[in-house]
Amino acid sequence: MSQPAAPATSPASTLDTARVVQARNAVFVVFALAGIAFSSFASRIADSKAALGLSAGELGLTLFAASVGSVLTLPFAGRVADRIGAARAVVVGVLVAAVGLTGIGVAVDVAGSRPLMAVFLFFLGIGVGLWDVAMNLEGAAVERLLGRTVMPHFHAAFSGGTVAAALVGALMSWSGVTLVPHLVGAAVVTVLVAAWGLRSFLPREVEVDTDAAGAVDDATAVAPRSAWLEPRTLMIGLVVLAAAFTEGIANDWIAVGFVEGHDLPNWAGVLAFAVFLSFMTLGRVLGTRMLDRHGRVPVLRATFAMAALGSVLVIFGNAPVAYLGAAIWGVGASLGFPVGISASADDPARAGARMSVVATIGYTAFIAGPPLLGFLGDHFTVLRSLMVVTVIVALAMLVIPATRESAERPAD
Repeated sequence: MSQPAAPATSPASTLDTARVVQARNAVFVVFALAGIAFSSFASRIADSKAALGLSAGELGLTLFAASVGSVLTLPFAGRVADRIGAARAVVVGVLVAAVGLTGIGVAVDVAGSRPLMAVFLFFLGIGVGLWDVAMNLEGAAVERLLGRTVMPHFHAAFSGGTVAAALVGALMSWSGVTLVPHLVGAAVVTVLVAAWGLRSFLPREVEVDTDAAGAVDDATAVAPRSAWLEPRTLMIGLVVLAAAFTEGIANDWIAVGFVEGHDLPNWAGVLAFAVFLSFMTLGRVLGTRMLDRHGRVPVLRATFAMAALGSVLVIFGNAPVAYLGAAIWGVGASLGFPVGISASADDPARAGARMSVVATIGYTAFIAGPPLLGFLGDHFTVLRSLMVVTVIVALAMLVIPATRESAERPAD
């Protein structure tokens, strides 16, 4: 009599908890480094504008190059990470981003060339786009293995990295340090620390195993329709779009708005940027408890309202009130993106397709934001143009119910 076959052992099932925790810590490091790389340049936007003598519109179109690089990379980034593994995809992203950072410094300080700055911003966008998708895929695999929600904390690590880099940027600006030593130093630190941290990412066979965990095995099953045709997925994408726009506008323009609108020195504008990032990080750290207690919809309504209020205080308040507004705006912008990503992954079998759609929609904010604010800034001043945040938030309020937890809504 034949013996029953032993159950197959997957690579993920043989991985001990300590190894998964080690990978989780590595993901924290890589998210923080991504924040440092992004914020190192963002903290010097006002200095770059002044050094090249750019108008608000010219700056907006120049920043547009980074957005294009990221969005063009996004549709292919998941495929690249699947083919070569998340760790190697992050390596490629880090190296390309480091080239972009270094080149931006040279373009501004040495060449004094706006077109050259745009070229290297494009490289920075490509690197950050690939890096972003790969580290989120690794984070999702780690989250599945741990069996609990940790993604908001990964995004808090990103925000923490942006805060640290913004504070360094404020110090560099105040001290009169040019962009080359600052951005080259940031690039070198990022590459070295990433090389150390990436050694602890999950083994490639485990990434593949966890990525396939929700796949449909039945060969007779009807192929699901495209996620681009699902109304709920598209509405979640609009929530993420509004969140990304609200966050991205502050990242690119809040320092310039403080400098030009409140007549403050460049370092004080960077400090406002750091205040925004600090409170956004705080919102992500503390927001998980609020989400567990009250649910996604009420929390997102409250935080989006805070973003609108904060932007109004920044625009119409005096300098001290504007700094308070930057803090409120930061908390308000903290949860929309990670909650939207989580909502798109409620059904594990469709998580990958839906997350790709939501991320693609969300990232279009980084294409539309810089030139739109630049255009409005040329006509109404940068500070007044920030009112567009209030308009976008008001529209997002209409589709926030799409993020409701799956247990509280009808089946798709």
